[in-house]
Amino acid sequence: MTTIRVLLAEDQAMIREALTALLSFEDDIEVVAQVGRGDEVAKAAKDASPDVALLDIEMPGMDGLAAAAELRRQHPDIKIVILTTFGRPGYLRRAMESGVSGFIVKDSPADKLARTIRQVRDGQKVIDPDLAAAALTEGASPLTPRERDVLAASHDGATIAEIAAALYLSEGTVRNYLSACIQKTGARNRTEALRLAEERGWL
Repeated sequence: MTTIRVLLAEDQAMIREALTALLSFEDDIEVVAQVGRGDEVAKAAKDASPDVALLDIEMPGMDGLAAAAELRRQHPDIKIVILTTFGRPGYLRRAMESGVSGFIVKDSPADKLARTIRQVRDGQKVIDPDLAAAALTEGASPLTPRERDVLAASHDGATIAEIAAALYLSEGTVRNYLSACIQKTGARNRTEALRLAEERGWL
């Protein structure tokens, strides 16, 4: 029996340790590396040579979707599973674009996690069926990459001037992008546009 080597990336230590303990009960699965930041994933993969990387979405340094894309570029043979609390259709679409093989939510039964790891190692894609249906219904994000950048930069009440400085744009350009975001999300203002885009997994 071949042991499946797993890299686990999860910023909450208690959850990370619980998942490691859970997987340790499986005879054919071994957690060979653990990290708590998204920007540590690629290096850990290089050092530990895992077969499967299990990534949370919400992590400091780099979110799980960006880490998945980087991992895919540097180590294309490693299979990637996104494990998240946030079952948002937009996240699923972005995960698929990043080359992810599996996407399951954290409230799935424990045995489903081990089964998913085995399935993706064997070349299958494993997607939560309800989430897949919602993603097809909702459609792709209407925001362009630059609109996403500007809207994300408006977090925590950043001013137009602060956003412009951070992204090296003119204030007029920032206003235009934010106006487009408000229109495309059907929001009343940029705060609501930001909330709607986050809820739908577009950021």
